[in-house]
Amino acid sequence: MTQVELGHVAGLEPDERTRDRVLTAVLEHGPVSAAQMGKMLSLTPAAVRRHLDTLSKQGVIEVKLISNATSGAGRPARRYVVSKQGQAEIGDDYLEIARLALAEIAGSHGEQGVVDFAERRFAKMEAKYQPLVDAAGPDVAARSRALAAALNEDRFVATSNSLNPHSAMAAEQLCQGHCPIQALATTFPQFCDAETEVFSRLLGVDVRRLSTMASGGHVCTTHVPTGRAVVRKRVSVPAAMARPSQNISNHQQERP
Repeated sequence: MTQVELGHVAGLEPDERTRDRVLTAVLEHGPVSAAQMGKMLSLTPAAVRRHLDTLSKQGVIEVKLISNATSGAGRPARRYVVSKQGQAEIGDDYLEIARLALAEIAGSHGEQGVVDFAERRFAKMEAKYQPLVDAAGPDVAARSRALAAALNEDRFVATSNSLNPHSAMAAEQLCQGHCPIQALATTFPQFCDAETEVFSRLLGVDVRRLSTMASGGHVCTTHVPTGRAVVRKRVSVPAAMARPSQNISNHQQERP
């Protein structure tokens, strides 16, 4: 029995177990036809197609049309493969591979190696968002809202809400409801620090990360002061060189 079967079979009804066997066959042998699966699993063609229809409706498998390799004539044959959604639901080793790779970097180059990697990772985000934020003008609150809109386009589920308007304590709370690297940042908070520093450079003011999902928060929240804030003139310095080595990390400054 394969690892996929072991992960699905326990506690399932007989019909569900058969469906899981069909999914496993598609995963291991796809592109594969219904007739081929029937022979492999000792199931009738009707039974195989019933389970394939269910899996297709669930979005975990999809049909791939294969032309006749010999003559190229006739209708393409229907073959089944696991869809991207199915691959995500089954699970993969990418996260563990990423953790191991970063651990190797830390082992070879120390924490600074991970910091440099994280800063390179966010450099593309910074370059992409800079013109969008700059288009909002010098007002810090407007820049924060522009950054939230840019983050939303990339599915970070971001908002920028005003606090204590028209006072010296005025600020924006920039919140993100989704983090695609949450599990990785839990082990390597340097990613949270690098993102926070990118936000600071984009907005032109010193910001403070109040919470992150990686550290157990429901959202990632960044405090953006606007009451007396004046946007700094941007200095073109590579991200990997702009981080003072003696600074306390934003992640360490988080509030519960």
